[in-house]
Amino acid sequence: MATAEFSHNHMTSMQAHIKEATPGTTIVLVHGAFVDGSGWRVVHDRLNRDGYRVVVVQNAIRSLEDDVANTRRAIAAAPGSVILVGHSYGGVVISEAGNDPKVVALVYVAAFVADAGDSVQTLTANHAPGGSKPPFLPTGDGYLLFDTSKFPQVFGQDLSPETSSFMAAALKPWAIASMAGKVTVAAWRVKPSWYVVATDDRLVHPSLQRRMAESAGARVVEVAGSHAIYMTQPEAIAMTIVQAARATAECGASQVLA
Repeated sequence: MATAEFSHNHMTSMQAHIKEATPGTTIVLVHGAFVDGSGWRVVHDRLNRDGYRVVVVQNAIRSLEDDVANTRRAIAAAPGSVILVGHSYGGVVISEAGNDPKVVALVYVAAFVADAGDSVQTLTANHAPGGSKPPFLPTGDGYLLFDTSKFPQVFGQDLSPETSSFMAAALKPWAIASMAGKVTVAAWRVKPSWYVVATDDRLVHPSLQRRMAESAGARVVEVAGSHAIYMTQPEAIAMTIVQAARATAECGASQVLA
């Protein structure tokens, strides 16, 4: 498992290489729990500027099966091969949906990497550093709410106060059935994967992120940022996605995996 950190010089060098690329794939972005796909806006725009086709999936987060089916519809509609990207719970979705033959690589962003039989529940059951628990509030009818009073300091302490306040007001309930949904076949076992570790994440602990990335044999990039890293460090996220696209296009997925 290779690990890299983003520095200013590294970014400048990668930007030069990106401009030389001829994008030939569609990037499909999958959001996590409680939020929607709008958080991918800056990453979407960055990839579009480099000529990539980008699709942002909008999942209902009512069940893993529905979210996987919805993501597969996006993959089916996408021209050419697909780089599938997931943030947080979206990592479980892409672990299953990534089995589609059009998917050539997976990119996990502070995300859950699920093996067969894994769910968010199983992956987090024995990993709570310091005894901390996520600030989720059960509704009594099968859903969880994010405690809005704790959202700014837990989900995205590096977001602007205005953005954090708006996101807290627009959070979606997360179905417990979705959180408990289990992967049947893990795509990363046969396809190359990349993982962006958010080193300042207060929701999915960085040590858990590293453990999951190592289990998947992913190429790892460590970036300073909160759980909202896809919003606060979009340049690093976009360049990691491009790196995956270039590697699979130049070498072929089977060679990248080797």
